[in-house]
Formats: sequence, structure tokens, C-alpha cells
Amino acid sequence: MAIDLFTLALDIEVDLGMTGGAYFLQAHLDVSLPGIARDVAEAVVHAADEMCPYSKATRGNIDVAINVI
Repeated sequence: MAIDLFTLALDIEVDLGMTGGAYFLQAHLDVSLPGIARDVAEAVVHAADEMCPYSKATRGNIDVAINVI
């Protein structure tokens, strides 16, 4: 199966918020992997999140929501 890399899409929204006088970050990622079964796409995206050095460094400090669409 060939995957056209130009159809892959990643939409990222990062928000700066404030609560109790303290700033915080939160992120929302929408990931589109056309041509890949949804369960496989979700597994790939979540595996990438687990191994990403930036994700590892910020885990627990930034609220991140990942949505495979």
C-alpha cells in the first residue's frame, strides 16, 4: 500500500491561559492520516507521542489532547 505523504495533515493549536495568577499552556492536535486504518493511525500517533523527546520533557506540565481524524 502506498501512502501519499502530501495528504497527511497535522493541525496544532496551542493556547496560553491563566489560572490563579499563573500562566499555563495547553495544546490540541488534530492528525489526519488518509489511507491508513483508524486503529493503525491511532497507534502510530500515540507511539510517536510516547517516543517524542519534547512530549517526554513536557508530559504532565502541558495538557495535550490528540485527536486522530
